[in-house]
Amino acid sequence: MSGIQQRRNSYEDGVYGTTCPIPPGKNFTYILQVKDQIGSFFYFPSLAFHKASGGFGGIRILSRPRIPVPFPDPAGDYTVLVGDWYKSNHTNLKARLDRGKKLPFPDGILINGRGPGGASFNVEQGKTYRLRISNVGLQNSLNFRIQNHRLTLVEVEGTHTSQTTYSSIDLHLGQSCSVLFKADQPAKDYYIAVSTRFTSRVLTSTAILRYSNSAGPVSGPPPGGPTIQIDWSLNQARSIRTNLTASGPRPNPQGSYHYGLINTTRTIRLANSAGQVNGKQRYAVNSVSFVPADTPLKLADYFKIGGIFRVGSISDNPYGGKIYLDTSVMQADYRAFIEIVFQNNENIVQSWHLDGYSFFVVGMDGGQWTTASRRGYNLRDAVSRCTTQVYPKSWTAIYVALDNVGMWNLRSEFWARQYLGQQFYLRVYTTSTSLRDEYPIPKNALLCGRASGRHTRPL
Repeated sequence: MSGIQQRRNSYEDGVYGTTCPIPPGKNFTYILQVKDQIGSFFYFPSLAFHKASGGFGGIRILSRPRIPVPFPDPAGDYTVLVGDWYKSNHTNLKARLDRGKKLPFPDGILINGRGPGGASFNVEQGKTYRLRISNVGLQNSLNFRIQNHRLTLVEVEGTHTSQTTYSSIDLHLGQSCSVLFKADQPAKDYYIAVSTRFTSRVLTSTAILRYSNSAGPVSGPPPGGPTIQIDWSLNQARSIRTNLTASGPRPNPQGSYHYGLINTTRTIRLANSAGQVNGKQRYAVNSVSFVPADTPLKLADYFKIGGIFRVGSISDNPYGGKIYLDTSVMQADYRAFIEIVFQNNENIVQSWHLDGYSFFVVGMDGGQWTTASRRGYNLRDAVSRCTTQVYPKSWTAIYVALDNVGMWNLRSEFWARQYLGQQFYLRVYTTSTSLRDEYPIPKNALLCGRASGRHTRPL
């Protein structure tokens, strides 16, 4: 469940570092609380390469009654899942990666599971609608636009944003947002277009926006959008700001948390890299390419099973060494307030996601990050989200308050890179055993690997 924070309960996070796989033919009930969150998110299967088979859907967390939302109720609220797609089965794609090969360029783009012209959205003239758009794809940033209509951004991954209007919106891998648009054009059918960004060959797909009193079908070519322009995307990203006076999940304004006045206690610099290990393609963070252990790390932690992972198996800074394999876990102190800098020295855009948290995207720029880069940080109204892009040969800096104890996956959303090692776990740790800080293991937790045969807790 991408973006659901699973407060104090990383056992329910549904990734292999926290949760045992559901055996074939069986079921498992996740019991989760969406405390102190609102907004648009999505779920997907995280194991192996199952994400390439679909199985994703939208998640909406609504504001509680009487907590004001900074725009009138729309006439309709649609979930729009967009993503690149392979015709090959997920097992074939996984086998290719297991052989140490890269994936080919995707075959197309799906909009709500359908190909070009397959999905449609009905609107009435003069009314305003909300679209909750998520990039659920495997490899490419996408641009979203509606022919002859403007899009007003109102929410990004649980934060109500300043209501800026755009002609089109970039969504990087794993990202979600909400836009409002008004059906204020002559009554007919219009193209919704989605296309790949930063690719030499541009894939495009379409859906149909259909007015109820439509006078005719779509006409002309689908609207064009930005293709390889990085500055366009960077400038749009910097324009996405928090609406400081709007309520979030609570009645108090989002701007009442002054993150820019808190001193950071630690800086973690993370550099992604690609290379070969034993003749096979791998990806790494600070030179460590993650390999899953035989037992979920959170269970190893809970049952105190040694030899499964080592805290400190990934360093706080890139040192430029050759890529090597390890089950990388970084320790961090509960309640610390830290800075993480993602340094991307490669020539493709990166997208990073942190489970269990939202973080403030305080800066992004080209070149190498230095301490002087902090002078350009937005310490007032940066957007708080859980997935951020890093442009080619560029850096992105985030601030995160580590207020959620657990074992949390920090990963590339470029799914082949994640599968081949561009991820690690952040162990947010406290010596406290109080239930105020962390819930006990779920009674129905599945046990596997070296945790097999143990007991969760008395029923």
